Amino acid sequence: MKPLNLFSHAVRAKEIFGVLARHGFADLVDLLDLPLGIRQRLVSRPQPQSTAWERIRLVLEDLGPTFVKFGQLMSMRPDALPAGLILELRKLQDEVRPIGFAEIRPVLDAELPGDIHEIFSEFNETPVASGSLAQVYFARLRPAADAPAGTPGRLVAVKVQRPNITRIVQTDLDLAGWLISQLHSRMTSLQPYDLPAVFAEVRVGMQRELDFANEARNQEYFNALNPYGDRVFAPAVVAGFTTSRLIVMERIDGTPVGRVALDPEVSRDLAKLGARSLLHQVLVAGFFHADPHAGNVMVTTDGRLCFLDWGLAGHLTRRLRYALADFWVAAVEQDAEQVVQVAANLAPSDVLLDLRMMEKEVTLALREELNFAIGHQELGRAMLKLLFIFGRHGIPLSRDYSLMAKAVLAIEEVGRALDPDFDIRSQAGPVLRELQRERMGPKTIIRQARDFFRAGVSVLQDLPGGLHRLIRRVEHDNLTLNLEHRGLGGLQDALAKSANRIALGVVIGSLIIGSSLIVTARIPPLVHGYPVLGITGYLLSAALGFYVIWDIIRHGRHK
Repeated sequence: MKPLNLFSHAVRAKEIFGVLARHGFADLVDLLDLPLGIRQRLVSRPQPQSTAWERIRLVLEDLGPTFVKFGQLMSMRPDALPAGLILELRKLQDEVRPIGFAEIRPVLDAELPGDIHEIFSEFNETPVASGSLAQVYFARLRPAADAPAGTPGRLVAVKVQRPNITRIVQTDLDLAGWLISQLHSRMTSLQPYDLPAVFAEVRVGMQRELDFANEARNQEYFNALNPYGDRVFAPAVVAGFTTSRLIVMERIDGTPVGRVALDPEVSRDLAKLGARSLLHQVLVAGFFHADPHAGNVMVTTDGRLCFLDWGLAGHLTRRLRYALADFWVAAVEQDAEQVVQVAANLAPSDVLLDLRMMEKEVTLALREELNFAIGHQELGRAMLKLLFIFGRHGIPLSRDYSLMAKAVLAIEEVGRALDPDFDIRSQAGPVLRELQRERMGPKTIIRQARDFFRAGVSVLQDLPGGLHRLIRRVEHDNLTLNLEHRGLGGLQDALAKSANRIALGVVIGSLIIGSSLIVTARIPPLVHGYPVLGITGYLLSAALGFYVIWDIIRHGRHK
């Protein structure tokens, strides 16, 4: 961001810098490119706080909804941020004070295809949920024109975007981007994390969440792929009412899984069901809910699980799903070498890896988080640490792997809230076997053989034409081979410099001999009895000689 834009948002900038100082980050503000007088007016004295990671979370909470959402999205980058910071950012809750219906009503009027009273027979103006980007209301649609008389309308939930939230988010993101770029350029300790690149990706994620049409598509896509439709589902979207700022969906009656009270047997069954559904989403479908925390998973009154808030979803290709399955099996078996090998196969070809150091760090992470000998089983936390290790060693795994790790961590927490003895490994087995059948089944083998045969036939079809072109060029003496010797640039430079010095030596020697002959012959003009041309030749040869000596000393004799 340019300084002029910073000052155009001076009121918000003052709030941000003040919050940073209040939570013990005044030293960061001192590093920023701000005039002293402005910095003194903006920054108050810092107050003692807890750990650095906790203070970062408190800063985001004090800065408001946009920064809370920003922190939540940053928590989905365990490959780029320390595990301690990731776990602290996950505590951010997207719950803000609701605004009055009078402020929401203009958005409804602009996005609905007709008047609110013509579309809804009932509309409760008190929101049932309020987040940083939107508020949710319960309503009842008017019955269809062809419905029998007396048929009640459909109960729905209406998710409406807050007014002017796009402009507010844009302003806050501009300021956050400027702040991050300043800190990245001035703090060497932060540069290995490449925060500007992480921020750029998070910014794209926030902009996608501002488009509610994307969220509606995710819900519909999940319901289409979901094999557990009778027990697990996403709210059905009501056609004809979805826009970038509005979603009308079926109303879900139930309780968030974090507050539900059920019989132990029912709770265990739901924990297994939720885990198996998420694992199927990740490993088999390759499309999954990116943040299934306790507030986004609802237990309905009839005992089903409903995944809410599909603003952000992960997507995995077939190759990434297969690699992830190998990754999980190796991690559970404490096979650090195989974990590193799977990650190395996904690394860019130009990255030089220290495999021994990675194996050492992976071994330590697995022992800390997956120590089955003492009953410590935290697969989600282990994934967070492993992704950070890989990112630090130059393996930028897919962003969706980061979303997957966060989703696994969230579903483990939900599972333990329902069943203290919950173990995600027991639910992963059937899903991994299903993936293995897909991976090694007859259909896959036939498809791979067909692709291989098609590629081979294509190459064979092109081969005669290529050989014919090569022969024609040979016949017409038009074949050119370009050979390049690499690593000889230094030798060429050394030879050129040596030739130049030899030439200077010859010139200096010639000057000395010529000047000596002139002095001996006392060729005029003379000054104090000495020939001017001879003395000039001596001085010039001396200057050139000193230059050669100085050049050798400066650059070294090896050059």
